[in-house]
Amino acid sequence: MADNSTRQGIYPKPAQLQELPVQYSGTIPPEWEDRNGHVNVQFYLALYELGGWMVLEQDGFDDNWFQQRNIGIFDLEHHLRFRAEMMTGDKVVTYNRVLSRVENRFHGMYFIVNKTRDRLAATVEYVSACVDMTERRIVPLPEPMGRALDGVLEKHRLLSWTAPDCGLMKL
Repeated sequence: MADNSTRQGIYPKPAQLQELPVQYSGTIPPEWEDRNGHVNVQFYLALYELGGWMVLEQDGFDDNWFQQRNIGIFDLEHHLRFRAEMMTGDKVVTYNRVLSRVENRFHGMYFIVNKTRDRLAATVEYVSACVDMTERRIVPLPEPMGRALDGVLEKHRLLSWTAPDCGLMKL
């Protein structure tokens, strides 16, 4: 995790985020507009839901894999930071960076970029846990998933920029 000197509001530029694979790409629909004429807060988390699973799916951990093992991934915590408005019709792209992991949880940061305006629109920092779906309790990540997340984490540690985590989320 980054030290305090890197948490001073230094956000990656949209071009730097392209070092990560795209998790979601789309256009903001009209029904996401709120009474202020921009995208409502709930839809920033909808964008996280639309692409957030890709960090696992890209390594083969899809719905079928989870169902066969009767496990799930539950989010325990979110920290949403707004950086720039998004309007209906704007094109967006998202990226996901894994920051750390322990036996049964992982910590990451999801970046929402407004491609139309070439701006980082928001970040969603999260902590997720592996859950046994029968007992509905946190369990260790299956070994293949832990290994895959470790591989992603190693790649993400080599990026040219430091993630602007809030410094409050702990595993």
